[in-house]
Amino acid sequence: MADQDMADDLEQLVDLVAGMEDIKSVLDGLTEVAAATMTGTTGVPIECAVTLHRRKRSATIGGSSGTAVVLDRIEQTLGDGPCVDALESGVPVLLGDVSSDRRWPEYRSALSAAGIASALGIPMKLDDDAGAVLDFFAPVSGRFSEQAVADGVRFAGMAGKALRLAVRIVSADQRAEHLKAAMDTRTVIDLACGIIMAQSKCSKEAAFELLRNASNTRNQKLNDLAQTLVDRFAGQGAAEAYFDD
Repeated sequence: MADQDMADDLEQLVDLVAGMEDIKSVLDGLTEVAAATMTGTTGVPIECAVTLHRRKRSATIGGSSGTAVVLDRIEQTLGDGPCVDALESGVPVLLGDVSSDRRWPEYRSALSAAGIASALGIPMKLDDDAGAVLDFFAPVSGRFSEQAVADGVRFAGMAGKALRLAVRIVSADQRAEHLKAAMDTRTVIDLACGIIMAQSKCSKEAAFELLRNASNTRNQKLNDLAQTLVDRFAGQGAAEAYFDD
């Protein structure tokens, strides 16, 4: 893989992360770039899927084609194949020729039926309890040379860094959303307590206790009840006692 090709691949991966909608979109784009890169190296059309492994569970998440995704899922279901072995060993695993290699007989049959003659699994390190594997599929044997494997490893190194960054961004966004939701909930409860304090001329603690008791009595979530009170008060523009029965 030439330096310019690596730079181009890195730029595409950065663009994927920068414009991502979710992790699935990043993984689909990642496998498309991986497939195109390996196609250029081998000279034959290559398909690629990616499997994520976290907390002792693996799942095929994305692929450059429907066929790649199906073949990778078959391998995960069987629990046997180059991708599975690459994930366990942490090193690339090559199935050079489905017609002559005697490993993974069931999976070789599935590959052969799909017109695949060779497969290659290349692991990616994500964090302490997570990993991923790029699963490449070729329609002819003998094209995953030592150079092709080496290029795949270099690409996987860049892809792993891009994926780690994407995961961190998504996690940060989720934390921000959760924090905002918690703050919004706290705000509406404080507003509801303020309304009760004004109506009942009581302390904040007493207002909150009244709100909580009403929530239990009506079997309604505290923040939902608070929002209803705030909405009703805003709509009326008057201090009608909400809890008067």
